[in-house]
Amino acid sequence: MTLSSLLLVVLASICHATWNLLAKRAASVGAVFVFFYNVIGVIVYAPWVVYLLLQGTIDWTWLKVGFVVLSGLIHLAYSLCLQRGYQVADLSVVYPVARGTGPLLSTIGAFLILGETPTALGVVGLVLIVAGILLIATQGRLSAFTQPGGQAGIRWGTATGGLIASYTVVDAYEVKALGIAPVVLDWFSSVLRLLLLLPLVLANPRRALTAMRGHWWTAAGVGLLSPLSYILVLTALSMGAPLSLVAPMREMSMMVGALMGMLILREAVGKWRLIGCAVLIGGVIMLSST
Repeated sequence: MTLSSLLLVVLASICHATWNLLAKRAASVGAVFVFFYNVIGVIVYAPWVVYLLLQGTIDWTWLKVGFVVLSGLIHLAYSLCLQRGYQVADLSVVYPVARGTGPLLSTIGAFLILGETPTALGVVGLVLIVAGILLIATQGRLSAFTQPGGQAGIRWGTATGGLIASYTVVDAYEVKALGIAPVVLDWFSSVLRLLLLLPLVLANPRRALTAMRGHWWTAAGVGLLSPLSYILVLTALSMGAPLSLVAPMREMSMMVGALMGMLILREAVGKWRLIGCAVLIGGVIMLSST
């Protein structure tokens, strides 16, 4: 991986953790918030997309259109799942669990579905990821599972992680094999999400606008940073960076997210969640080495 690709992934991780912090602050708004931050993202990145389309660099086929639609559907499910997770659990739980279970589920799928043979290093990586998730969720106290809402963060984080694994593979194929520009892919995916969420807003526009009161600047931040963080990753992939290295390197955002939850949102992160993040990151790195 070149230095420029490395810097793109590092910057993407910081942007990703930041927009998740903002999304957590607007968790109570739910799907309406997802709609409006996608509106902002579509507007902001439209000039760039129009410029690329006018260049005629993309030879559209039904296969490419199909993959763009598939990407949009997965990203919509991911956005809604993540926002729901932030409604019921802490950022410092949902975010690292979501980021960690993506590589975990991808590897398990490769073992069970594709028939790949697990290596000793891969098995250790899987164990470390599970251990890290448990430390993050329980802060070293297994009794936390018996408390009200004690398992919510893991459930929603794991579901989100499964969707992360799905869109990572689909989108990597689109930019590396099909040659779709990262910003074009993300923009059309956002447009599809808007169309699917539009009936929800039109059903009661006044209620939607009321729910957004005080959250417009937050939506603007997410609308700008969410596409940017992913465009940077896809750009690194399109520059030849291997997915096997890019995917685990993105997980450094887990530690950033946990620190933001502790320092900015005043969540009770504690040493065990930080240790859990470190263990989880170590597990992801081991998986990427297999």
